[in-house]
Amino acid sequence: RIGGVDVSHREGLTGYSDGDVLLHALCDALLGAACLGDIGQHFPPGDPQYNGIDSRRLLERVAKKLRLEGSRVCSIDATVILEAPKLRPYIDAMRREIADRLSINVDRVSVKATTHEGMGSFGRGEGAGAMVVALIGDREGP
Repeated sequence: RIGGVDVSHREGLTGYSDGDVLLHALCDALLGAACLGDIGQHFPPGDPQYNGIDSRRLLERVAKKLRLEGSRVCSIDATVILEAPKLRPYIDAMRREIADRLSINVDRVSVKATTHEGMGSFGRGEGAGAMVVALIGDREGP
């Protein structure tokens, strides 16, 4: 699962939760933008309640934390880094999934994918990564 969407491929990502690299990076970006720490502080690895948890649930919890702090999500810009599979067929579904979980318009969510052109561990298909920039604002702001 990447970006909350099941992606068909012979190999998958593993993690203590469901291993969704994009949603984990998104949670970290949102928490960081709000100066609320990181995903590991809020959902510690090794805590049995998070073993195998759907990362969409973690994103919903992060969104709730931001709302309680008086913040709103303005926009998301995300890039997933992996060699295979090609994500183009899944991008629109990922954008919708993220927008729904954050209660924002899908036009405020950008998801892109790139490769490492065969270089390094990502290029050899040994893992995946994601970079996310999150813009948040005050609830009362424009």
